[in-house]
Amino acid sequence: MAAAGAHRPGPLKQQNKAHKGGKHSGASQRRAGGRVPVKAQPRRRLRDLSRVDRRHQALQLRRQRKEAVLAEKRSLGSRDGPPHLVAVVQLHSRAAAHDTLRLLQSQDSATVRADEGGAGGFALLCPRLKQRWRFVPAQAGDLHAVLDLAKVADSLLFLLDPVDGWDSAGEHCLSCLFAQGLPSYALAVPGGSDLPPKKRIDIRKKLSKSIEKRFPEAKLFPLNTEQESLLLLRHLSSQKQRHLAFRDRRAHLLARAAEFVPNQDSDLIGTLKVSGFVRGQTLSVNSLVHIVGHGDFQVSQVDAPPDPLSLNPRVVKGQKRSQDMEVQDDSGNGADEMEEDIKVLMKADPSKQESLQSEVVPDPMEGEQTWPTEEELQEAEDSLKANRRVVKVPKGTSKYQAAWIVDDGEEGSERDDDDDDEEDEDMDDDLMEEAVSQEGESSEEEAGEEESETMTVSECLRDDQYDEKMEEDEQMLERYKQQRMDEMFPDEVDTPRDVPARVRFQKYRGLKSFRTSPWDPKENLPRDYARIFQFQDFSRTRKNLFRQIEKEETEGASVGWYVTLHVCNVPVSVMESFKEGKPLVLFSLLPHEQKMSVLNFLVRRHPGNSEPVRAKEELIFHCGFRRFRASPLFSQHTSADKHKLERFLRPDAALVVTVYAPITFPPASVLLFKQRSNGMHDLIATGSLLSVDPDRIVIKRLVLSGHPFKIFTKMAVVRYMFFNRDDVMWFKPVELRTKWGRRGHIKEPLGTHGHMKCHFDGQLKSQDTVLLNLYKRVFPKWTYDPHVPEPVPWVRSESAVPEREVDME
Repeated sequence: MAAAGAHRPGPLKQQNKAHKGGKHSGASQRRAGGRVPVKAQPRRRLRDLSRVDRRHQALQLRRQRKEAVLAEKRSLGSRDGPPHLVAVVQLHSRAAAHDTLRLLQSQDSATVRADEGGAGGFALLCPRLKQRWRFVPAQAGDLHAVLDLAKVADSLLFLLDPVDGWDSAGEHCLSCLFAQGLPSYALAVPGGSDLPPKKRIDIRKKLSKSIEKRFPEAKLFPLNTEQESLLLLRHLSSQKQRHLAFRDRRAHLLARAAEFVPNQDSDLIGTLKVSGFVRGQTLSVNSLVHIVGHGDFQVSQVDAPPDPLSLNPRVVKGQKRSQDMEVQDDSGNGADEMEEDIKVLMKADPSKQESLQSEVVPDPMEGEQTWPTEEELQEAEDSLKANRRVVKVPKGTSKYQAAWIVDDGEEGSERDDDDDDEEDEDMDDDLMEEAVSQEGESSEEEAGEEESETMTVSECLRDDQYDEKMEEDEQMLERYKQQRMDEMFPDEVDTPRDVPARVRFQKYRGLKSFRTSPWDPKENLPRDYARIFQFQDFSRTRKNLFRQIEKEETEGASVGWYVTLHVCNVPVSVMESFKEGKPLVLFSLLPHEQKMSVLNFLVRRHPGNSEPVRAKEELIFHCGFRRFRASPLFSQHTSADKHKLERFLRPDAALVVTVYAPITFPPASVLLFKQRSNGMHDLIATGSLLSVDPDRIVIKRLVLSGHPFKIFTKMAVVRYMFFNRDDVMWFKPVELRTKWGRRGHIKEPLGTHGHMKCHFDGQLKSQDTVLLNLYKRVFPKWTYDPHVPEPVPWVRSESAVPEREVDME
């Protein structure tokens, strides 16, 4: 009965909507119906995993990362990997660097082997710990040596003073190291053992508190006994390694030995045989190498000599093994032993070897030329007839000679045109000096009077030498005035009265809107752009290149091998600097990194320097593994397609620095230095490489100002912007604006002295100023120079505040 009386739905039953699963885990399975897609989609498959599978996958990824870190720790300094490279940096003049190195060499269970060259480095081999270290001390005060060693070192060992920590030179060195990229480090405090225990504890607490700003949560290692040095070695080998991106993607090595073989043609150039351990990536013989501070070179051959720092050295017949652990110096007979067992790993293939060509050789006849038509020939002849002039010439002068004789008026106009071109190419064409000319002339007159007085009155030689630096002070005062004027009246220029404004500013144009108005990046390019290389898509090339480095295996010397590179056509100065004790660092170049292009750096002013720095001044760049000199442009960092030029390096904003330089693939840090007259290098800005883009448009703005003479409701008569009627008609299409936000345009000129009637969107105030903006694209100067002079060491002071050097001799 129950079955017969059950309710059955009729034809009018309500049909509810089915539940939409959306992106739930089971929805895709229901939709698929058991079908498997041909092409697997990783993101979708990740969503399809269950919660347990996702947790298991995350656990596996964590284990893989942990195992990779442990494998890196174990390989560094082990038998299969390169020795643990430690750069010893002295941060205070009283820090006992020599005693520290001697203490590290006094390990009972270790063997010490000295390096070649004059640096004073040594290798420490410890078979009991299955570790090997190489300690390289940086010369005190040599900034280039410290930065070069930090580029390749696995760890930095900072030596501090027990009382003051570091001095002014150490503070300057730390600022440069932090800006370049700091690898793993350790802080050692040698000395202080002769102090009473209570005072020693107080000094240690005070020093720990003072270094917190630079090194938060850093541990200080006292270094007075052999046991403390053993603890330091254990810390160096077990601490987490910091990675520097620009060196992890390139093969690099620090030379342990070098030999120079001159060419047959000249003794100044030859083949440099550099021996060292390969680090970073696999080193290919066909790729170019960059010797830091000297340039790019080709490699002809790679040899594999026996490892001089092996933990288990081979026993040579007839040679007794030394039972006692004494210091062994391999500099005497090491070369002879290497020559016996040298194996040639690979030789360069000319068809696959990278070229040293860094610039494009432009062909002036490359453009298409067609024969002129009859109409064009007739127009040229008519123009020649129109330009004919009457010139007084001596008797017997031919027509050809007469064509080269220039009268006084034309000579003056041509000279003015040349001056205009030079002013437009130079950054001083903004006439900012005219705004402060009266003050500058008065200050120069006063300075001249002071110099004449000191020459007549001073009897002391020291005062005479001190007054010789007054000229530099006058130049610095002039720069400070120009920077202050640029801050108060940005880009404003006085209209010249001796040259028409339409001639003086003929290379400038007006824009309806600086942000939205179009500007063709290929328009009116300079001749230097014919010498550079440009990528069709730089970011895609960089991404493909880095993906190729990570996935594909290149043929060459693997990481940890001890090899000898035969570097071709190297000047003898490289070997001389190595003998003087300077580090010899080599980096392999990625494809295209030897070619010139336009590099853009994003930098910020260093707080320790406040001197005015004008655009197109020569600066020293430390970009990644390169250093060079160039004259940059400064521009604003915006997301628009046009970027306004800055005449000075601003202290309160990040700016983009544009130079001609060899291509470098980011990420790469950059340091900007300015060389003083005494040879010292001041750190003025730090940042990173932004892009390699010649199409980045840098626009120079010029502002002409005028003052309202008569004000009506929406009309005004403006004067002092121009000084003749033709200039007013020439600039009539350009829009006007005022400092108080009004906008308008020129209606008509009034009279012949530059007065003009202007219409605005509102009534002007009597104290308002009328402005007219003009724009021109600018390009950097080609002043690239890879040779940077060695800086003069900083004058050390007890405090950590940098001080100026004063020559009182």
